[in-house]
Amino acid sequence: MHRINHTVADATTLVGWFKSSYSGGGNGDCLEVAGGHAAVPVRDSKAPDGPAVVFSVAGWMSFVTAVKGDCFTV
Repeated sequence: MHRINHTVADATTLVGWFKSSYSGGGNGDCLEVAGGHAAVPVRDSKAPDGPAVVFSVAGWMSFVTAVKGDCFTV
């Protein structure tokens, strides 16, 4: 069995971070994604030097599709 690390302890070690154009004003509850990597690192914009969770491209696209399709309930 292969073990894959799905986190990066210090997200500042990665480059290419950007915040979605859908992120609103200054409330600070935004995610940032780093482009240009084989996988998709995601971090909390309020903690840029904190950890990042790393998704497969297919996994991230499934998540984004589910969010856009309003598939989550609160």
